[in-house]
Amino acid sequence: MVVLVFVGLVFVAHLYLWHRMVRSTTRRGRVRTGLTWGLVGLLALVVVTFAGMRLEMFQWLAWPGYLWIAIMFYLVIALVLLEIPRLVAWLALVRGRVAVSPVEVVRPVTVPASDTSDISGFGQVSGVESSPGGDAMSRRLFLGRTTAAVAGVGALGTVGYGISAALGDPVIEPVKVTLAGLDSRLSGLRFAVVSDIHLGPLTGKAHTERIVRMINGLRADVVAIVGDLVDGSVAELGPLARPLQSLESRYGAYFVTGNHEYYTRNGPGEWIEELDRLGVRSLRNERVEIRHQGGVLDLAGVNDLNGATANDGPDFDRALGGRDTSRSTVLLAHQPVQVSQAARYGVDLQLSGHTHGGQLAPFNLVVPLQQPVVSGLATVDGVQVYVTRGAGFWGPPVRVGAPPEITLLELRA
Repeated sequence: MVVLVFVGLVFVAHLYLWHRMVRSTTRRGRVRTGLTWGLVGLLALVVVTFAGMRLEMFQWLAWPGYLWIAIMFYLVIALVLLEIPRLVAWLALVRGRVAVSPVEVVRPVTVPASDTSDISGFGQVSGVESSPGGDAMSRRLFLGRTTAAVAGVGALGTVGYGISAALGDPVIEPVKVTLAGLDSRLSGLRFAVVSDIHLGPLTGKAHTERIVRMINGLRADVVAIVGDLVDGSVAELGPLARPLQSLESRYGAYFVTGNHEYYTRNGPGEWIEELDRLGVRSLRNERVEIRHQGGVLDLAGVNDLNGATANDGPDFDRALGGRDTSRSTVLLAHQPVQVSQAARYGVDLQLSGHTHGGQLAPFNLVVPLQQPVVSGLATVDGVQVYVTRGAGFWGPPVRVGAPPEITLLELRA
């Protein structure tokens, strides 16, 4: 059902682009036919790209396919925003044409000299040929081409900016979180939080190396990787994950699954084993004790909601049940919406990702339909939740209004 909805939306978007970028800018002929088939090809590219990424096939299509998706997205937005100005301009042009309508478009007709006697009684008029609609057509084409050009420049400029943001260094976001019941000896405990790295066909080993280097530079006590680490199998992406073995922290690096770990061909199991080999411990509906300066903190982790379809979903009772409630608890859960269950167990702070901060504005306005927090720190059902924007990207290598992020989170009593 989701796939059909996606294909339907993509088809409608391309149909709208054809209407505004092809039909409104060309006359019937070879140019229009060529552009139409080109747009059909781009529609097929989108569908094949998404299907290929899910099946781990046609990886070479990732760059052109995902870039076109971003351009298509911002072209549609730009053209929709231009609909009202376009209508106003068209009405102004129509009124201008009506105002000068008494002037008839005339074309001189060549008359043989031998026939001049036949028209001598018609004064100075040597011939008149009406051209109804020709002026309207030229105005329509001018308006269509101008609108398409403005939308094209806006979309390409936005995507270009978004590529530089997505492929650039993540922003280090320093955050201090006060927990009312925190043991004062734990005050100052620091977490390096990273999520949604999305190792895949569009990222290289350098992407992982940069993230590891930046995390190590923070000298954090705990590293928390909050899901969506990979978009493929260990066989395909193992070399890209290898730099994770160089992560440095006082009390270790921890990982919980995201939804994308369940989209891989072999499921999350092989990645749990690989991360363990790299020195990153996975919290699979379980908790560990973080002992710091004589104080103890419970660090718990639950599986992503998508694991339920594989009998590997979140189990809050297993992760949080029977604990010493006098201790403060930090929960790693990929999706912010999981806080509704965490609240029942007296969790003090939940660290999440998943949203990418919207990644492509204005998607940040849509995220609240599914998740209680888009990015940053908020309180939901009495539990503080910090949602990182993620250090990578999914789909198009583009971020607009939501730069990649690594969070340095410090607990305060």
